[in-house]
Amino acid sequence: MSSKPSDSGPHVGAMMRFAWQWVWKQIFSGIVAAGYDDVNPAHVALFRYPGLDQQRPSELAEQLQIAKQSVNDLLGHLEHHGYLTREPDPNDGRARIVRLTPKGRRLQKTVHVRAQAAEQHIADTLGARRFTQLQRALEELTLVVAHSDMPSPRT
Repeated sequence: MSSKPSDSGPHVGAMMRFAWQWVWKQIFSGIVAAGYDDVNPAHVALFRYPGLDQQRPSELAEQLQIAKQSVNDLLGHLEHHGYLTREPDPNDGRARIVRLTPKGRRLQKTVHVRAQAAEQHIADTLGARRFTQLQRALEELTLVVAHSDMPSPRT
């Protein structure tokens, strides 16, 4: 049995975006409720999976698909507020590596806890069987997208 995308209504990408935006709002509202009033959503986005600890700013820019200068501005703010330091990369003296401070690790933990809470809400909404199906489908899609180039859509 073949599945065919809908000709009307939101496409899968739009529905995934709506779901992601809801999860993101849950994470950020939890950050604010936890007292992190010196960061904005752009700063918190740096803490998304897989996180920013021990990464180069250039790697973060590539992952987030934003300019290196933008990442460095965000990192500068986080560094100024005690969430991280930027240290020389032991493998490349020209590069820097991000290191989370204890305060940064607490923020990262809060992001993780809020993401788990949002995921649990989705699981409760869908029920165990449908949530497991969703999770497996997304895992499969993630593997395909992350480890190979998906073929171009047929026109």
